[in-house]
Amino acid sequence: MPGKTMLEIRLIVRAAHLLAAAAWVGGSFFYLVVALPALRNGGPAPGVGAQMAGLFRRMVTICTGVLLLTGAYLTFDRLTTTTLGWPYLAVLALKIALALCMFALAFYLGQSNIRRLAKRATRLSKAAPQLMLSLGILVFVLGALLNILFETSTTH
Repeated sequence: MPGKTMLEIRLIVRAAHLLAAAAWVGGSFFYLVVALPALRNGGPAPGVGAQMAGLFRRMVTICTGVLLLTGAYLTFDRLTTTTLGWPYLAVLALKIALALCMFALAFYLGQSNIRRLAKRATRLSKAAPQLMLSLGILVFVLGALLNILFETSTTH
């Protein structure tokens, strides 16, 4: 029975990790491709824009916490349940590094003083939404690659 319970915990943690990542990356895609252009083209609506930004920031904060907790659990679980080769470890290190860059960028952009400065159109403020989305997609792809590498290592 303990094996079944561990399987259920892994499934719940993995689902929470995937849902948090999908919400953040999908939300970033929506924000970049739909919300921002609509706000720019629809004329002044500072109240709506500020409300959307605040709600999105809150969602990203929650997703960041969920991803950090579940990611730590999943990493520990995978590294302690089987022997994995260096390709898995290299991809895992890259995924963690890129995810940490995403978290740092989100934190940086979430600071109120930074948002005011960003209106001055710095290179980072212009590129940040695209960079955040690109990093998110890359982290998703690396996660899929990790699953393939894990399944391959456990079947041999």
